[in-house]
Amino acid sequence: MPRCPVCDAQVFLRSTAERPATPTAPFCSDRCKTIDLGRWLEESYTVPHVGRVEDDDELAEGFDETLVSQ
Repeated sequence: MPRCPVCDAQVFLRSTAERPATPTAPFCSDRCKTIDLGRWLEESYTVPHVGRVEDDDELAEGFDETLVSQ
């Protein structure tokens, strides 16, 4: 069963005869949606960047060329 990523409360993605779907899914409430948005805006969450070794080498070469031409 899915859980709210902020408070870990149970979230219902589909309606059944016993209970309706959670309208704010994947969050349990508007409050948790707002908390999560605030965390993104404060940069508490980040998306990791996995750079390639080739990218770092090309960047270093470009930087060296810039220093030499000055």
